Parts: sequence; C-alpha cells; structure tokens
Amino acid sequence: MKNSPKSIRRPLTRSETMRRIKSVDTAPELRVRKMLWQLGYRYRLHDKRLPGKPDVVFWGRKKVIFVHGCFWHQHNGCADSKLPKSNTEYWYPKLRRNVERDAGAIQLLEAMGWSALIVWECQTRASDLQAALTGFLESL
Repeated sequence: MKNSPKSIRRPLTRSETMRRIKSVDTAPELRVRKMLWQLGYRYRLHDKRLPGKPDVVFWGRKKVIFVHGCFWHQHNGCADSKLPKSNTEYWYPKLRRNVERDAGAIQLLEAMGWSALIVWECQTRASDLQAALTGFLESL
C-alpha cells in the first residue's frame, strides 16, 4: 500500500526540529577543521578541561577556536542572527545567556593565558577564512 501510515510524512514538531540540531561536528565546524588539517595544523577537539569547551584546541600554542552559529550565539549585524518573533519570552533570555556564557568563557581562558578566536558560521563561507586562521595561529 502506498498510503500506509508509515509512508505518510508528518511535519516535524518544534521540539523534534530542535532535537536534531547538533552541538558538535556541525557543518561550519567541520569546514574549519578540514581547512586547519589541510594547512598542516593538528589539534584536539572539545576539551572539557577548558572553560567553554572550545571546538578546536591547540595545547602547544595555548590557543583555542570557537566556531559559533550566528543565530545561537547572536552574531551582531549578521542577517542569520535575527531573533524569532514568536515565543520571545523563551528565546530572548536563552540567547542572551548564550552570549553571556561565551563572554565569560573567553574571559576565563584569557585569564589562564590562552588566546581565543571566534569563527562565525557566516565567516566559514568567506574566502578569507584561511588567512584569518593562519594569522591567529601564527601570531605570538
């Protein structure tokens, strides 16, 4: 039977959609990691010992890279960071907490002597990403 209940696709609920969003190994993160690997840099991933659990960690250089989604981390001035118009009493505090948590993690890392770079999702599609990564990693 073509129209059996198993073959009918129903629209995803909001919670199902949100559940499918990954926090690690996202497409922007994989683009950054692939580029770093091709440039010859070796790194660790998501080290829980460091504040904010950075996406990419260079222990020998004491440098970390965070790859942030423009929406989830509210990239200022980016078209992808528009706030939702519905359920604002949920979204505004949630996104504000994300931004505050990010700032706190970077402050702690810098206090520990680490340097941090934030690569925004929209920047992973830009042609100058390689220059930004090598500039950060090669600077003293």
